[in-house]
Amino acid sequence: MAPGNVPHFQEELDQLKSRLLEMGGLAEDRMSASVRALVDRDHGLVEKVLAGDTPINQLHIEIDGRCVRLLALHQPMAVDLRMILSAVKINTDLERVGDLAINIAEAALRYLAHPPVKELIDIPRMANIAQSMLRDALDAYVRRDMALAQNVLDQDDELDALKTQVFRELLTYMLQDPTTIEPALDLILISRHLERIGDHATNVAEKIHYMVHGDQLHRPRSDAV
Repeated sequence: MAPGNVPHFQEELDQLKSRLLEMGGLAEDRMSASVRALVDRDHGLVEKVLAGDTPINQLHIEIDGRCVRLLALHQPMAVDLRMILSAVKINTDLERVGDLAINIAEAALRYLAHPPVKELIDIPRMANIAQSMLRDALDAYVRRDMALAQNVLDQDDELDALKTQVFRELLTYMLQDPTTIEPALDLILISRHLERIGDHATNVAEKIHYMVHGDQLHRPRSDAV
């Protein structure tokens, strides 16, 4: 059955996309702020990130409600149905990105209790890549852009390589100076959180393949450090 009131349905679908983009923007901002607080050693910004979880949680609930209403009232078919089903899963991915930003802020707060281990170069690079992946994945979803989605998937390998580089470099510091072990472990943890954010961005990108073609795209992922 096709949506009963097509103009009304399309308007609600556009609102759903808009709210998903808004949630993606909030998740990006929180991730960016948590890494900036780490690099700038800004305790106040860390606390701000830790205290700001409510808007994402509220938006997560609202978007789920919008998806349920669209499915119940309009009974969409084909691409429209897959777009809404994808939105439910993307909504969860974005909420988890927000949670990972909190995890980064918590690790940053612990790290700031110690002298700096080293100049932070690769972690900000990882954050920039993850942020770009997330933004492009959401744009690809809204525009049904398979080429942009593939670009997101291609960037995942670069993020994984940087995570491995961070681990190896920090391992050297820990072996040379045991006093760096605790803060270095927090930096390694932050790099893993950023890599997980990249995984959530690839999840979003994979939903575009499902939405357009109707089948799942599975990419092997390594959880190795």
